[in-house]
Amino acid sequence: MNGLARASVRFRPASFVGTFVALLFASAVITACGSMLQTGITAHVKPVRYAATPVVVAADPSARITTGHGDDADSDAASLPDQPRVDTALADRIARAPGVSAAVPDTAFPVQSKTLPPLTGRDWSAHAIDASTVVRGRAPGTGEVALSAATARAAHVGVGDTLTLTTPTGATTYKVSGLTDTETSTGAGAKDGTRASATTSATAGASAYFADPVADRLSGHPGRTDAIAVLPAKGVSTDELARQVEAAVKGAPGDPAKVRTGDGRGLAEHPELAEGKEMLTAIGASFGGIATATAVFVVMGTVALAIGQRGREIALLRAVGATPRQIRRTVATEAMLVAPIAGAAGILPGVALARWWVRQLVHRDAVPAGVTLSTGWIPMVSAVGAGLLAALAAGYLAARRPSKARPSQALGEAAVERRRPGVIRTVLGAAAVAGGCVLAAVAAHTTGEDAANVALGIVFCFMVGVAFLGPVVAWAAAALLGLPLRAGGAASQLAAANSRANARRLASAITPIVLVTAFCGTLLCMQGSLKHEAAHQIEDGVVADQVLGSSGAGVPADTAQRAAKVPGVDGAVGVLRTGALYRASGSLNSASLLGVSGDPGKLPDVLQLGVKTGSLSALTGDGRTVAVDSLLAGTAKVKVGDRIPLWLGDGTRVRPTVVATYERGLGIGQLLMPRAAVADHARTAYDTQVLVHDAPGADRTAVARDLSRLGVAGLTVTDRAGYRQQADKELELNAWANSVMAAVLGGFAAVAAANTLVMTVLDRRREVALLRLAGTTRRQVLGMVRLEALLVAAAGLLIGGAIAWITLVPIARGLTGASPYIPPGTALGLAGAATVIGLLSTALPARALLRANPAAAGAARE
Repeated sequence: MNGLARASVRFRPASFVGTFVALLFASAVITACGSMLQTGITAHVKPVRYAATPVVVAADPSARITTGHGDDADSDAASLPDQPRVDTALADRIARAPGVSAAVPDTAFPVQSKTLPPLTGRDWSAHAIDASTVVRGRAPGTGEVALSAATARAAHVGVGDTLTLTTPTGATTYKVSGLTDTETSTGAGAKDGTRASATTSATAGASAYFADPVADRLSGHPGRTDAIAVLPAKGVSTDELARQVEAAVKGAPGDPAKVRTGDGRGLAEHPELAEGKEMLTAIGASFGGIATATAVFVVMGTVALAIGQRGREIALLRAVGATPRQIRRTVATEAMLVAPIAGAAGILPGVALARWWVRQLVHRDAVPAGVTLSTGWIPMVSAVGAGLLAALAAGYLAARRPSKARPSQALGEAAVERRRPGVIRTVLGAAAVAGGCVLAAVAAHTTGEDAANVALGIVFCFMVGVAFLGPVVAWAAAALLGLPLRAGGAASQLAAANSRANARRLASAITPIVLVTAFCGTLLCMQGSLKHEAAHQIEDGVVADQVLGSSGAGVPADTAQRAAKVPGVDGAVGVLRTGALYRASGSLNSASLLGVSGDPGKLPDVLQLGVKTGSLSALTGDGRTVAVDSLLAGTAKVKVGDRIPLWLGDGTRVRPTVVATYERGLGIGQLLMPRAAVADHARTAYDTQVLVHDAPGADRTAVARDLSRLGVAGLTVTDRAGYRQQADKELELNAWANSVMAAVLGGFAAVAAANTLVMTVLDRRREVALLRLAGTTRRQVLGMVRLEALLVAAAGLLIGGAIAWITLVPIARGLTGASPYIPPGTALGLAGAATVIGLLSTALPARALLRANPAAAGAARE
């Protein structure tokens, strides 16, 4: 049997090309997703600023909760949306620990200038971290700033000159007290006490140093610092220093800080790495699970089709005395010969896809620069093993019935296609469809991310149902869509008859088209629905006449007050966009948070949120109240008067009382609090935008001109479209991520569809030859194949579109509160792609068959 398997692969390679292609692409997809998962687990960033600092104390960049008790306890963690910080006073406590030479608070905040590129404001104490020394002048005092020599040259200023700088608190003129430069210095290094070089001068050159109390005030979060760099006393190793610091931190009041050493210092330097790891893990695990299941599903379908096409060969083997065990062994050996080679061939494309994926995430600031793809043997072995197991399982199931048939029955069953699927397939198919309906019903009664999380599960259940019930579905599609064909000419009638008579073959071709339409339609239309509804809410909700923004880090906190004094302005509201986490159903979910300045009662002059219950006037600046989007309130199961547990951007835990719920949270913001309660906990204390309401009868052009003269670095003045641009920017990453997932799944499914269609057409050699001998012209044969391809595309689009719609309705209502929106470009693109795939994948092999049958071609004239 081993020799027979080798001979089949050697002398009939065309029979195994389709299987090889499916296994290759499956291996590539699984390798890519597995590599992304491994990268998410192991990702780290080498420390740069803290390269010379052996121990760094920083806050945990994740929030954590525990539910249950004892053995039933379960924990959940989510990355914080903003920069977590520690109390500055902790530095004094650490400095008193044995073995500590110095504990230096490191505070950073954006500084803008009209004449300079963006700078990083720092406290003067932090100059010890990057080894900056004063080469001219002196350290800064109150009202002063120390710049690097390179920065001063660029601004054409020197010691004693003045420079206007914009910080989160506003624009102020500072005197240049000194010029700094970075020299190679020493700091504690490895465990043996060796020294490491300091950061590069380019890093220090972008810094603007202020006196420690001044920097603490300008940063916008007084009393809190980003991290504390700990330097050792002479002769103290890194391990000993870390133990002493941990003992000092452990007894400190407040949230416990984390002591970082080695590559862990990179996480203190880049806390956004936690969110990046979470995204990489989600892509590799959640999407990877669906992608892997789809890949296995496609491989099994392709292998089953290939085995089914060899029904006559298997029947002949049974007729000449082959036992069922010998036939199954032959099929298994063929899989062992093809699957490992195809799987190995897919590894390099999979690694290339994952590497491109990580680079794109870094480019879009979703993952910190310095994170690289982690490749290893586990994803590669998993990819090859999954393909091999899928091929073995599919081959065994496909060969089980023909191998068990009696020799006298085998040839008869091979000559006539079975109409009905087996009992097991019918039961499994019905169960899968029922499971999809149940998941859709569950999604219909949930809101927010809970509804979105079951989307791909619904699609997959229906896809499994279509695969198991394929012959029945294909027969129904052929009977319905074939009605117009029966009234046509010879080619149309042949296409209708063939479709009805070969439902199993038709099902193999329809299923991949359904896969493309369902998966891509769900992912792309779900994102399209979000963007459409967000744009609609912004159009209705943002009623400001002018929107002030910034081309830099943001606009200072005093901009709203200054804008309100401009002639022709009736009122101005500063908006600080940040994020928060809320607890719902035992897990942590993210939400957008708006901090608004001024009197909340005047907020309707610039933002019409569509208040449903309560009143925005009840918002207070002490952080004890919050207004909540109605969909989020449903997810968190809170109403007006309830308290909702929140984690602000830096991880500070609060339980404000809900004083209002509103409708337009998707486009404007899901949580609303006074700015005073939010600013200290955001990444920066800059306002994102200032919304201006013009006085009645004011000249809008004149008001815009006067606003542009407020003297704020990088200030932009637009209309309400500026607010939409900011909201679209926040949705951009999710839209791109969904598009990439749709491209990966859709591309794989498209290849599978083309592969399957080619296999089904090439298997019709005898049929085409018989038609030609019976007098059918070449044009009629090609017309028949073309019409069958259109029937397959139409059936796949209709069934896949129905699955996508069933999935989208509850998901869209849960996420947006509205019906799904189908972007015309997406619908036309999917329809066009399915049609082109069907036509090309059938026309080309059909022409090849006609050229390969010269005898039949000569027997009938055109």
